[in-house]
Amino acid sequence: MSSRSSKVLIIVGDASETVDTLYPYYRLQESRFTPIVAAPEVGVYNMVMHEVKPGWTITKEWEGYTIRADIAFRDIVPDEYLGLFLSGGRAPEYLRYDKDLVEVTRHFFETHKPICSVCHGVEIPAYAGCLEGRRMATVPKCRFDLEVCGGIFVNEPCVIDGNLVSGRTYHDHGHFIGPWMELLMEARRRSLSVESLQAAGEADGLP
Repeated sequence: MSSRSSKVLIIVGDASETVDTLYPYYRLQESRFTPIVAAPEVGVYNMVMHEVKPGWTITKEWEGYTIRADIAFRDIVPDEYLGLFLSGGRAPEYLRYDKDLVEVTRHFFETHKPICSVCHGVEIPAYAGCLEGRRMATVPKCRFDLEVCGGIFVNEPCVIDGNLVSGRTYHDHGHFIGPWMELLMEARRRSLSVESLQAAGEADGLP
């Protein structure tokens, strides 16, 4: 299988939510995609557990697993990737200001490739100016970030708006990851068909 038809970006940084990140990472592998973890720099990042615990009125954060980033934002060639996953946790609060990540995010919206966002992940496309008129689920505390940037908040476990699939928190993974995977599989089928036609043309000596 061509790497171009299987690579999917997962955006992380220090304080990305552990379950938000690892669930789609392994689902992609199960379906024979290649998850590529992208961050400000290549290296190891510290993920967190992010939850409102009983007796708390705000989110409590404590240390989770680590994850290694395969590529820095500045080195991403967006055309090489089939889809994009925007993980939650605290990381998007500062990742959204990275100019290279902003350009990468805009590419996926402009080319209508499959995008998935959960929880605080919304802060990245909101800052990038990609959410005007788009329906999304996100954690309620990020509703303002979505609406002030022209998006429409929907308090449901899965919201599908064209190429954009979203959920509120990792508790919704069982609802929204599946539909995103279906979009990715359809995009992969189209990509492989194009590559097959191109290979046949080259074999026949066509330009």
